[in-house]
Amino acid sequence: MRVLMVAPPGAGKGTQGAVIAEHFDLQRVTIGELLRRNVADGTELGRRIEPLIERGELVPDDIVLDLMREGLLEARARGRGYVLDGVPRTIAQARAAYRVARGIGMTAGVALHLQADDEELVGRLLKRAAVEHRADDNEAVIRQRLRLYREVTEPVLTYYTRRGILLTVDAMRPVEVVSADVLAALEARAA
Repeated sequence: MRVLMVAPPGAGKGTQGAVIAEHFDLQRVTIGELLRRNVADGTELGRRIEPLIERGELVPDDIVLDLMREGLLEARARGRGYVLDGVPRTIAQARAAYRVARGIGMTAGVALHLQADDEELVGRLLKRAAVEHRADDNEAVIRQRLRLYREVTEPVLTYYTRRGILLTVDAMRPVEVVSADVLAALEARAA
């Protein structure tokens, strides 16, 4: 099974991605974590992308696609499917990610869309910021990230609908309920 996570910030991509990966024994490829690790480690890449992340802007496609490709190759080498979180953020990136995945024989079979409204997401992200002390989770940056998602990423849903792989789940409910629905829907697709 190969799953793309498509959702606004705070909708539960990380939580649901972990549940899916554990349930189906899949490799997790989490672009945001890889980017934040580079920033925390002070790598050359981290220094280049830190200002973008702090402002809630998108990291250039070439960087994101390179990280994605590495993650998918690792999943393939381990003989596993994957849960990919953090790609795509734009239509152009969706098309490029498809070409990269197709080139290595690892195209996604499901684009899982976790649907949630902005005010709920702002509240969730502010709570997360207090717990995790993430610099990219203050209210101004959160609202910028949500605006960017609605304008730039949300149109990707139409692309995946046309490909016949979009699966939408209401993420406004308790985590356990969302997880149960996600796993049931993925099990049905896998059957």
